[in-house]
Amino acid sequence: MRVAVISDVHANEHALDAVLAAIDRERVDAVWCLGDTVGYGARPNECCDKVRGRAEVCLIGNHDLVALGELSVGDFNDEAARAALWTGEQLTEESQSFLCGLKPSAEADGVGLFHASARDPVWEYVLSEEAAHATLDLTSQPLVLVGHSHVALALSLDGDHVSGGVAVDGTRFELDRRSLLNPGSVGQPRDGDPRAAWLLLDLQEHVASFRRVPYPVRETQAEIREAGLPEILAARLEHGE
Repeated sequence: MRVAVISDVHANEHALDAVLAAIDRERVDAVWCLGDTVGYGARPNECCDKVRGRAEVCLIGNHDLVALGELSVGDFNDEAARAALWTGEQLTEESQSFLCGLKPSAEADGVGLFHASARDPVWEYVLSEEAAHATLDLTSQPLVLVGHSHVALALSLDGDHVSGGVAVDGTRFELDRRSLLNPGSVGQPRDGDPRAAWLLLDLQEHVASFRRVPYPVRETQAEIREAGLPEILAARLEHGE
């Protein structure tokens, strides 16, 4: 079974379109989304529609929950809070219904899926060996997928030691031991590569392939500025940070 894994679209429709086109060329059997379909970007409803139509499994993330009013906007910095409040005002009934039906964790085909981590599926960033070890300790699946950090990661458990790190474009990772992977962010990468990120899993061959796709960043920036959202949310897209 071949699965495309996406995460953290963040209402960036141009990036999502580029990733979905790349996924179509791979003829995958399923698409899984790890959450944060909205927030930051200017096309929340369009992204909800497309993710709803394509993802067989989809999680809810912290930005989705704040936009729905299920979590306090006070947990965000000023720029994220402004974007979340704006997003909440824009969401259609269809988008709200879609997001409300999601959970921050799931299991699919023997794989553990979390928006953030097993220890805290909504908020915890898995960016340290300790956090990765905690999620692997709290799960039993051979493969665990997380999003939230916007950093593509390939980690494995070797005895008591977690090894691995940032996964750049083209990384091929053998799933021959317990592993924790983050596909990176479709809509707002923060690992120094501004291209949209996604992950191709071959569960039969036990291989993960990390992919990056260029998209028209300036068009997304123009939409963010036109919506009156904070300038930093547009500017950071150019550098992937």
